[in-house]
Amino acid sequence: MSTLLTLPDSAGAALSIRAKALLFHDPLSATLLAHIERVARSDATALIIGETGTGKELVARHIHAQSGRRGPFIAVNCGAFSETLIDAELFGHESGAFTGATHARAGWFEAANGGTLFLDEIGDLPKALQVKLLRVLQERQVTRLGARKPVALDVRLVAATNVDLQKAVAADHFRTDLYYRLSVAPITLPPLHQRPGDILPLARHFLQRYAHGMGIENPSLAPDTCAALLAYAWPGNIRELENVIHYALIVSAGPHIRAADLNLAGAVKRQHADEGRAARAPLERLEALFEDMMHGGELELYEKVEACLVRTAYAWCDQNQVQTARALGITRNVVRTQLKRFGFISSDGETVNA
Repeated sequence: MSTLLTLPDSAGAALSIRAKALLFHDPLSATLLAHIERVARSDATALIIGETGTGKELVARHIHAQSGRRGPFIAVNCGAFSETLIDAELFGHESGAFTGATHARAGWFEAANGGTLFLDEIGDLPKALQVKLLRVLQERQVTRLGARKPVALDVRLVAATNVDLQKAVAADHFRTDLYYRLSVAPITLPPLHQRPGDILPLARHFLQRYAHGMGIENPSLAPDTCAALLAYAWPGNIRELENVIHYALIVSAGPHIRAADLNLAGAVKRQHADEGRAARAPLERLEALFEDMMHGGELELYEKVEACLVRTAYAWCDQNQVQTARALGITRNVVRTQLKRFGFISSDGETVNA
């Protein structure tokens, strides 16, 4: 079944928030989740790479939750502060360290002691601070501005970027030694259009969430709406999908959302956004994924692949069993049997929400 990650409801949510939900339903996402959780069980510094709106902070929070660390999760956006301010924010300062520092203050590293510090947009960190960050990672201690005595740290660092840090290194904008220190366990988040199996389940999640807040009962997506959502390129990724669903509920005449209610910028087709994807045939890419999973020792692979195929087809066909059977080239009775077997429908034929 699908795994859904959401942000905690908090008025003081971190500045680094881009996507409010991340769902691992697509086969590519399911493989990614297994990798994320293997990384989480280690204590390695992780670097999450992905476009804006793909859910990097949600992955960082999941790593913290799965790590067993008892300390807090602290999220900081490196691009949200000036160079002078972020120095004091990250490493803390003593009273009188600079003009306006009327009292001592712990930095984000100290605040995250025993837990996880998430540094979003790490590529925006000034080079002078990159040196200090590297020293903190190497020595496992931090020295506040204006202080001489270091403070010992037990902090796991998870960084994220939406820029190519290797190119930044080549352009001398990012330190090579820091890059390798951060990327001990890299995690690449694919853009939303590369994991189409996540689109409709995420859309239904946002539909239920906003419909509940607006007092709308039994919201649903029409077949033409599902087709439009699946065909769109989603340049803004999950955050854009959330905004599109919210807007559609506002302008729709009722709870049944139609394609005409969607505000899709330019209606860019997903196939035109896939130029950067490997030019191999789909079955060849699938074979490569199978080889990766077998190489990784994936258990019960046949059962998982079969369930994944049925689930993806059922979601793609908007939970229509006849269309699912046609898409898979099998009979409706076989589809129904498989849906019951994997728990996607109940014994009376009702769809079970993941």
